[in-house]
Amino acid sequence: MSKSAQAYGGKIKNPLDSIFGEIAAPAKEATATLDQITLPQTQPRRYFDPQAQEQLVASIRQHGILQPLLVRPRADGNYELVAGERRYRAAVELSLETVPIVERELTDNEAFQLALIENLQRENLNPVEETEGILHLLALQLDLSIQETPSLLYRLKHLSERESDDSGHNVMPNSELGKVETLFDQLGLMTWQSFVKNRLPLLNLPEDVLETIRKGQIAYTKAKEIARIKVVQTRKKVLKRAIAEEWSLNQIRDHLKTLQTNSEQPSQSPLKQQFDAVYRKAKKVKIWENPDSQKRLQELLTEIETLLAKVEA
Repeated sequence: MSKSAQAYGGKIKNPLDSIFGEIAAPAKEATATLDQITLPQTQPRRYFDPQAQEQLVASIRQHGILQPLLVRPRADGNYELVAGERRYRAAVELSLETVPIVERELTDNEAFQLALIENLQRENLNPVEETEGILHLLALQLDLSIQETPSLLYRLKHLSERESDDSGHNVMPNSELGKVETLFDQLGLMTWQSFVKNRLPLLNLPEDVLETIRKGQIAYTKAKEIARIKVVQTRKKVLKRAIAEEWSLNQIRDHLKTLQTNSEQPSQSPLKQQFDAVYRKAKKVKIWENPDSQKRLQELLTEIETLLAKVEA
């Protein structure tokens, strides 16, 4: 049994118990029909990999649902899904009559946090969703908005690097820092300092780049390099090519150097392009066989020579 499945039942502690305190009501194992279960209005997971979903459908078709869906009771006697949306979607696709569930009394806040925890425990979670999930949990724990939380984290990191003020007293806000440290210790994914340094900047990437990371099409480190391209159309072309040709990080960096070199070279002016084009065309046409054309050409060449002489003077 997986750690997520164990956490849903009453046999061991729920992951929220250690992070957010004991949840009062025990879990109840049962079964429910699919039409008894509705999806929550807020779902932390926004992208479902089609290939992984197909594999899950095949597994459930052969072995059934091994890990029950976590639900909470609704006032109308039905249930709201808390965790297990991939299994729920697979059950719908297979037209299963019933699914195993674990029912637990949860507040809106507890339900959303538990959904986030379950999501973060997934091994194939992409860096964008993992970062957004952790940020949501931090916001809830610190009683801040999603927009306010990064600012606090950057402030904590800055203060931790200073360690103390000029008088030698600790300047860290212990209550906030304690909550942050506790959450990251319990999640066991990374340190909070690493999250601030390496993960928060990810959310500042352009949306087209973030979308490819969400879909698992390209690694975060590669996408971060491509995001340095400021021209949107150029960035999209490079991103598409890097994914299609499976470029390595070094290949991407080499391509960016080429783009930078080309951009630094002065482009040919329209006037010079016109001059070169006229010259090439003059060599091809039979202007030399027409006396009138030759006379006019001689006049023009004389004017050009006069102009060039003035420029050189």
